[in-house]
Amino acid sequence: MTSQQYIQDIRAFCLANASKANAEKYSRYFKEGLYNGYGLSAPMMYEKAKEILAKEGLTLQVVMEASPELIKTGKSEEISIMMMTLRGLRKHFKKDTFSLIEKWFSIGIDNWAHADTLGGMLIPEFISKGIIDHEDLRTWLTATNKYQRRCVPVTLIKTLKTTHSYKELFRFIECLMTDPEREVHQGTGWFLREAWKKNPEDTETFLMKWKDTAPRLIFQYATEKMTAAGKAAFRRKRK
Repeated sequence: MTSQQYIQDIRAFCLANASKANAEKYSRYFKEGLYNGYGLSAPMMYEKAKEILAKEGLTLQVVMEASPELIKTGKSEEISIMMMTLRGLRKHFKKDTFSLIEKWFSIGIDNWAHADTLGGMLIPEFISKGIIDHEDLRTWLTATNKYQRRCVPVTLIKTLKTTHSYKELFRFIECLMTDPEREVHQGTGWFLREAWKKNPEDTETFLMKWKDTAPRLIFQYATEKMTAAGKAAFRRKRK
C-alpha cells in the first residue's frame, strides 16, 4: 500500500458515508466554526480504521507520509481516521515519529477535537513506552498554536496513574494558568479535575495558589466534582 492509496481509501469511505445532517449537528460543538467534515460518527471511523489496519502493506511509514496531506486538506474525519490507524501501529513508534507528529500543529491542527485525540490517544503512548517524557513537551507550553498548548495538560491526564509527583506536574503546567485562550483553560481545568480525583490534597494546594488570579473557566472544570462547600473554597475574593 502506498501513501496515496491509503489517502484515497480514507477519502472514498468518507465521501460514500457523508451525512449533511450529521455535519450540521457536529458543527455546533466547534464555536469557531472549525468543523470541516463529512458528518461521520465515531463508531464508523473506528471501524474504518480497524479495516485499514487489517490490510496488507499498511506500515507506519505509509501513514506518516500521508499525514501532512490529510492535515492540510483539513477534513475532520480524514484526519481522525488517520490518527486512529496510527495508534494501531503504536508498537512501531520511535522518537522520530514523535518529532514528525510535533510538526502537525504548524501544518493544520486547528481544533480541540484533534488536539484531544493527540493528547488522549497518541502522545501518551510515547510516554508510556519511555520514548519521551513530559519534559519533551516543554516547548509546547509556549507554542503559538493554542491547540498545541492545550494538548499538554490533556496528554498529562494519562500520566496521573503512574506519576510519583503531582507537584512536579503542577509546576510543569503552571504557565498555562495565565494562558489567554479559552481552549487552553478547558484542557488545563480538565487535567486538574482528574488530578483532584486521585490526589485532592496536592491539587487543592495548587488551586488555592491560583484561585484569585487564574481564569475562572479553569476552576469551573477543576472543581466540577467537588461538593458545594469544596467549590466555595475556591471562589475568587471580591475586591
